[in-house]
Amino acid sequence: MAEKSPTSHRNAVDRVLAAQGFAVDLPVVGRVRIPRPEQLAYYGALGALAAAEIIEWPVAVALGAGHWLVQNQHNRVAHEIGEALEDA
Repeated sequence: MAEKSPTSHRNAVDRVLAAQGFAVDLPVVGRVRIPRPEQLAYYGALGALAAAEIIEWPVAVALGAGHWLVQNQHNRVAHEIGEALEDA
């Protein structure tokens, strides 16, 4: 089996993370990351449930924030795996 260089592992992790979304540059705000479509659907559904008063706004905000934190942790773990593979 051919040995892979450490940079190829890091490049693979970077490509996976880049495929999870994209960012746009807004004039006043700056660079804004746009979530993947399924994440947008999740946030939209939370907003719709809160607007229809099926759930309370604070609950929707807490669920959205928790979802965002989990996604952020997932990205951090992927970077750490790439660094560990680089060191191996």
